[in-house]
Order: sequence, then structure tokens, then C-alpha cells
Amino acid sequence: MIRIAAVLAFALLLAACAGGTAQLPSGPPPGEPAGYAGIDVAQLRTLMGNPAFTRKEGKGIEMWRYDGAACKAFFFLYPEGASLSVRHVETVPRPRDASVDIDCLNAMRAGAKAVS
Repeated sequence: MIRIAAVLAFALLLAACAGGTAQLPSGPPPGEPAGYAGIDVAQLRTLMGNPAFTRKEGKGIEMWRYDGAACKAFFFLYPEGASLSVRHVETVPRPRDASVDIDCLNAMRAGAKAVS
């Protein structure tokens, strides 16, 4: 009887430890906005002006943030040869089905002061 109670207690203990499967957050939608992926630093500055903020990460990776009236755009630049090029773009806020709000980028681009 004690043996059955011990096995039953152990089984209940194991059942209590088993949780449901956690739902992982979905990744960003695929695709990059046309006209941005692959451009270099000089082209990005010409299109968008100077960034409001830059952050340098390991292995030469940089993030440039541009602030608009209603949104922010984040450009992720990676080393390509001797320079950096845009590999990913995000905006905040963004639509549910894309990583970028094209209207946000267009508004910032229209108001950008080109840097040469």
C-alpha cells in the first residue's frame, strides 16, 4: 500500500512539473522594402539624411535610427567588403503583416535633408 502511494505521489509530482507547450512569438515577416536593401552608407544618407541615433555592435554591425513625426525607422547595416550595406529595415509602429510601414519611410524620405 505504501509502495502504491509512493508511486502515485511521484506520478502526481511529475504531472505537476509538465507544463503546456509555450507559444513562441512569430518572427518578423519576410522581405525588405524595395530600394533599401543592399544600399551603402552614402546612399542611405542621401535618401534619409543623418540618423538621429547610431549604435555599433560586434563584428562591424551598426543600427541607424531615424525619427519621423509619427514613426521611427531602424536600418541594420552589415559589413560588405570595405563598407557597410543595409541588410534589414524595420519601422515602429509597423503593420501586422510586414516589418516596415512604407508610408513611414516615404514620409521620412520626403522630409530628409540630403547629406553629401
